[in-house]
Amino acid sequence: MLTRMTMLDKIGQALSAGPATVVIQPPGRGPGFWAGGPSVVHSDGVFHLAYRLRRPVDQGRGYANVVARSADGVHFDTVATIAAETFDCASLERPALIRRPDGGWRLYVSCSTFGSKHWWVEAVDTAPGGDVSELATGTRTVVLAGDAKSAWKDVVVTRDGDDWRMWACEHLLDRGDDEADRMRSVYLTGTDGLSWTPQRIALGPSVGSWDARGVRITSAWESDGQWLATYDGRASAAENWFERTGFAAGSTPDDLTPVAGPLDRDGHTLRYVTIARIPGGLRVYFEAQRPDGSNDLRTVFVPA
Repeated sequence: MLTRMTMLDKIGQALSAGPATVVIQPPGRGPGFWAGGPSVVHSDGVFHLAYRLRRPVDQGRGYANVVARSADGVHFDTVATIAAETFDCASLERPALIRRPDGGWRLYVSCSTFGSKHWWVEAVDTAPGGDVSELATGTRTVVLAGDAKSAWKDVVVTRDGDDWRMWACEHLLDRGDDEADRMRSVYLTGTDGLSWTPQRIALGPSVGSWDARGVRITSAWESDGQWLATYDGRASAAENWFERTGFAAGSTPDDLTPVAGPLDRDGHTLRYVTIARIPGGLRVYFEAQRPDGSNDLRTVFVPA
């Protein structure tokens, strides 16, 4: 427990107060212009970063998911852009990037239904052994369709051999649009990353706390026999889009308990934390709010 908490303390300090480098600028100035929602894969010594670009609601909302590549984890070159028009959707949310067992790549894309609070998730695949740049024209598969009661988005996916794990953000639609911002994180399993079986709620809101309105797992990993996760939380509907970050832990990936939070950045939004384990420590990416109201994508290094 001491080792686990010490590492979480290091991450928390780096996120909330440590020096951070902006790696992706927002697409404009002012509220509603966001670069963020990162997902990172460190493979063969190269950083692969997927993220979302967004404009204000009256200018198109989430208009693209972008995949970029970097040798140092700080300076990125765009290799693929996936536009919202490709999916005939109103908006794109946070993507999730993963390397497949056959050497190819998969991007999970969260799509918003026009005129609705409903979301669904598709997987976009390259050919076996294909380059990450092929995702722009990859093969599409709906993996979480959702229904009248549930909207799915912002998934986190990991793989251990043939065992696939997913933590998906479920928005509950049973009380109408005014209550659709409520969210919880559900744990799912599969054997190919395309067909998923829900197992249980891995992390839910805490009554009367800073995350009472909703929680959304943004990264999860195993360390010294424990499962650790970062998650976004908010206390009220008014805090939608202004989430803060917390930490959760558990002995299994499907049953996590909050252990720290909330964290913000100079009193502003700090969300969508994602972590790449690299030699010597962790490279951590997150979305943060600027003084002008826009959000950028930043990184910090946390030594082991």
